[in-house]
This record gives sequence, structure tokens and C-alpha cells, in this order.
Amino acid sequence: MKKVYGSAGEALDGLLFDGMLIAAGGFGLCGIPELLIQSIKEAGTKDITVASNNCGVDDFGLGILLKTRQIKKMISSYVGENAEFMRQYLSGELELEFNPQGTLAERMRAGGAGIPGFYTKTGVGTVIAEGKPVMNFDGQDYILERGIVADLAIVKAWKADESGNLVFRKTARNFNPPAAMCGKVCVVEVEEIVPVGSLDPDHIHLPGIYVHRLIQGEHEKRIENRTTRAA
Repeated sequence: MKKVYGSAGEALDGLLFDGMLIAAGGFGLCGIPELLIQSIKEAGTKDITVASNNCGVDDFGLGILLKTRQIKKMISSYVGENAEFMRQYLSGELELEFNPQGTLAERMRAGGAGIPGFYTKTGVGTVIAEGKPVMNFDGQDYILERGIVADLAIVKAWKADESGNLVFRKTARNFNPPAAMCGKVCVVEVEEIVPVGSLDPDHIHLPGIYVHRLIQGEHEKRIENRTTRAA
């Protein structure tokens, strides 16, 4: 089965539709599928629900889909450093479902593993627990969280072979593996594609069984924050 495509537009052809749920990898501006996000913008797909740790910044990453008003709802852990996100949420233009980071990562992983739900202590007694079933185990309350199964997963990896086995670079690994797992279809952008057999099996972070389409491209590597101190 062909997995390598010539461009982001080709790789997303036939996969996008209004009202869809997209799981997006990345953390801040690290390891984000920027080429695929740009292609979604150009396609004009609207009323999208996005499950992602955050929504980029105003002019980069998922933030560009906020700017064009293509995102209807975010399922996220962190909304800082994006003024447009804050503005749309506070004005009631954007729906937001807050998730603790570990819960969001596990919801994606669970969906990819075929697990419809799981119980966690995280969020018990807070607004996170509102409306969710509670179960007591060994004298402790836990809330039920549902696994996420997305219509499409878009992720960024460092390197792949032609069968879709992926290697992530350092912290760019972040949310990308669980996001990739939970998509009915997973499209990946990478910096390099190598022949099958080139990757050491012990160095593969995500097996190609989760990956349906691949593209290779040039990426802009931004630094989200810079911290300095006096000598």
C-alpha cells in the first residue's frame, strides 16, 4: 500500500470534511505538523474540533486555523500565549473542553488501543469532574474519562521509513505518538524518509501500522520562549 505522498495537499486529499474531529500532535511549537495544518487552512475545512495539548500561537501552528475561524472547538490542556484563543473563548465564539495533560494524552492512547474509557483520580472534586460518572475504588473516588477516536490524526516526526515506522527527535516526541494512535487515519510529516530496513528496530518510537500516509518537507523551527539570565 502506498504511504508516501508528494505534498501535504495530496496526503490529505479525500480525508477532510466539515465538522470533523482532528487529533494534532505537538507541544507548544515543538513537533507540530505545520505543513498539514497549513494545508487544512488552504482547504477551507470548517467547524473542526481539534484535540491537541494547545493551539499554537497567533500566527503559527493551530493558531492559524483559529485566525481563519475554521476551529469550532478545542479539547486542550493549555491555552496560554495565544491572544486570539483567549479572545474567541471569552467572547463565546470558541468551545473549549479543558483536560489535564496526562488525561488528554491517555484519552488519545486509550482510543488508539480500543479502550472506550478509563477511571482516573485527576480532576476529582474540581470542575473537570462535573457531569462525569464517579466510581469508588478502595475508598478513593475516580472519574470516568472517555477515549478519543479522531477522524484524522496529524503528527510530525523526525524520520520515517517508507512503511511508516517513525522516529521522533527528543521532546518533539511529546503528544505525537498518542495522537497518531487515536486517528482513524493518520497522516505524518517528517524531515527525512529512508528505505525500509534503514532504521534500527530498537530506535523506532511508533510502528508503521498506525501510519497511513507520509510526506517529507522543509520545516520552520521556532523557539516559543527564550529565557535569559544575567551573568
